[in-house]
Amino acid sequence: MRTPRAYQPPPALSPGDRVAVIAPASAFDRPSFEAGLALIAARYQVSYGAGLFERQRYLAGTDERRFTELAAALGDPAIRGIFCVRGGYGATRLLGRLAALPPAPPKPLIGFSDITALHLWLQSHGTVSVHGPVLTQLPQLSPATCARLFAMLESGTPPPALRAAQTYVPGVAEGPLLGGSLSMLTRVLGTPYMPDLEGAILLLEDVGERPYRLDRMWTHLALAGAFARVRGIALGIFVNCEEKDADYRAADVLRELAAATGLPCAAGFPIGHGDLNDPVPLGARVRLDAGARTLTFLEGAVA
Repeated sequence: MRTPRAYQPPPALSPGDRVAVIAPASAFDRPSFEAGLALIAARYQVSYGAGLFERQRYLAGTDERRFTELAAALGDPAIRGIFCVRGGYGATRLLGRLAALPPAPPKPLIGFSDITALHLWLQSHGTVSVHGPVLTQLPQLSPATCARLFAMLESGTPPPALRAAQTYVPGVAEGPLLGGSLSMLTRVLGTPYMPDLEGAILLLEDVGERPYRLDRMWTHLALAGAFARVRGIALGIFVNCEEKDADYRAADVLRELAAATGLPCAAGFPIGHGDLNDPVPLGARVRLDAGARTLTFLEGAVA
C-alpha cells in the first residue's frame, strides 16, 4: 500500500474574522437560517448575498448563481471561512465549473451531507475541510457541538477523540480521514473530483437510504476497489434507513458488509444527520481503534 497523501490545513480563524455564508445546494427555510446565523454572527463577521434566498425548483437558485457565490467566497482574501447553509442536493452540479477557478489560499469550508461533494473536491486538491453541521442544523444541536466547531476552526490542536457505539471488525488503523455521505461518495466516485483513497480511514454516514440501497452503494465502492485501498472504516449515524416491517435492520446489513472487507470498523460515531453531528477535520490524520471504539485525531483542522 502506498503512503497516503498529506493534506494542507487552512489558516485558523479568530473571533471577529469575516466569514461567508453560502447556499451551494438546496433551498432552505428562513427561520432555521436565522437561528443558525445568530450563532455564528455572535462570533464572526458574516457576509452573504441577497441571492442566497433564491429558489429554482429544489435548488437555492440557478447553477450560475450558486457557483458564482461559491467562487467569490473561495477567491476573496478577506473571507477567512465558509459556512454552508444546507445540504440536500446541488453541489455536484457545480463540480465541473470549479476546474476553471484560479488557485487561491485554502480556507475552512464547513458542511456535510450534499456538501460532501465539495469536501471531496477540496481533498482532491490536497486541502483539509470540516465535515460538520450546516447552518440550518446547527441550532438543533447541543451547545457542546457548537463549541467544538469553533474550537476546531480557531486552534490547530487536534479535536477531542470521538467514541463509537459498536465494534464491527476489531483492529487499529491510521490514515487521513476521508469521506462523508455514502450516497454522495458513490456519485463522485470515478470522476476527476474524487480524492485518492489510498491509506485513508473512510468515514461513511447517510440518511433515508433503505438497507438494499446501502448494500448497493457499498457494493459499488467495493467493485471500484475502494476497500482495497483504505485502511479502516468509521461509520457515523445512519438515520431513517430501516425497511418497514423487515426482520432485519440497516445495522445488520452494514455489519455484514464491513465484515466482508476485513478492515477495522467501528459504527455509531456521533457524525451525520441525527441529533449528534460532531464536526471532524477531513484530510487530517486519525487513529481508528475499532476494538476500543475510538477515533483519535492526530492533526487539527487548521494551521
